[in-house]
This record gives sequence, C-alpha cells and structure tokens, in this order.
Amino acid sequence: MKKTTSIFFAAMLLVAALGTQTSATAKKGPEKTTAQPTKWNADAAHSSIKFTVKHLMVSEVDGRFKTFDGTIEATNPDFTDAKISYSADVASISTDNDMRDKHLKSDDFFNAEKFPKMNFTGTSFKKQKGNNYSLEGNLTIRDVTKKVKFDVTYGGTVVDPYGNTKAGFKGTAKISRKEYKLMWNALTEAGGAVVGDEVKILLNLEFAKQK
Repeated sequence: MKKTTSIFFAAMLLVAALGTQTSATAKKGPEKTTAQPTKWNADAAHSSIKFTVKHLMVSEVDGRFKTFDGTIEATNPDFTDAKISYSADVASISTDNDMRDKHLKSDDFFNAEKFPKMNFTGTSFKKQKGNNYSLEGNLTIRDVTKKVKFDVTYGGTVVDPYGNTKAGFKGTAKISRKEYKLMWNALTEAGGAVVGDEVKILLNLEFAKQK
C-alpha cells in the first residue's frame, strides 16, 4: 500500500511540474524580431558636395569636392531613424583655378597631405514638417571636430528605369572656417578680408538602395 501511495504522489508531482512548464511557455509567447536597417550608398554621378565663400566681401567663390562617398542606414521608410555619414577627399577640391586649388590644399587651409579626409558623422535626423528635416552631427576638418546642423529637404524615393531604388536629399549648413584652423587671410586696402570667414555648404546627394 505504501509503495502504491508513493507512486501516486510521484505521478501527481510530475503532472504539476509539466503543467507549470507549459503555462510558462504559453505566457512567454513568440519572440519579437528586430527589423534590420537598410543601407543606402551615395551615387556620386548624381550627387555633389559644394561650398561658397565670400571674396573681397563683394562677391562669392564656389568650390566642390570631386571625390566623396556617403552612406545611410535606416529602418523607417521616412528615414526618421537614419544614420548618415559622408566623407570627401580634400585633394579633390576644385574651384576651377589651379593656383587657388593648390593654395587651398596647402597648410594655409586644409593641408591635404596631412589631413586627406573631411568627415561628417550624423548623430540625429529629425523630421520637422513635411519633407523638411534637421540633420545634426560632427564635422571633422583637419584635426578639429565640431557639431554642425544641416537643414535638409527630402526629395522623395523612386525606382529608376534600371530597377534601382533611389532617394534624394538636399542639405545646407554654415560654418566658420577659422574654427577649423583654415586661418589664412589678407586685407584689402580698405581693411576688408580677402576671404570671408563664413562658409556655406551645399549637399545634393542621391542615394541608391543596396540590393
């Protein structure tokens, strides 16, 4: 009789244990999967990184970087969680004047030999209204890194005739060149600066969705 009773209680305990395990599994439910970010690469053939600076305080000189790259990683279709970065080869700077370009590459300005890259790493990309966004991040020129804010317009997303998904953005920002140790200057007879301190940056970037 004692042996039968022991077997009975053992069976009851086993059933109770299995019931508890089944209940815990049911409460846990299916595991959530995290969406993987989509990567986009800059299409250099349809993009540009340009700048404008005042000359003699009466006109402006435009320039651009011929060689650059950029990436976006985003999960949301409207890019509100986007991680954006780009870099430009300083030696590719062009203002359509060889003598001026050589001066810009020297230590008076960028020192392209010692600091060959200009880098930007985004820290936030926030939607303001409609297709207008605010891009904030860290811009490094020479050995100086400072926070910069770009006003960005999202042009939309489209599939081109070759089946590639493209997204377009236009961004503008202003920086002080002297804060980045681009210090050279001279004065006119009237005492005005030959080269202005404020530099306007204009980004026209088209990105291709990575397949």
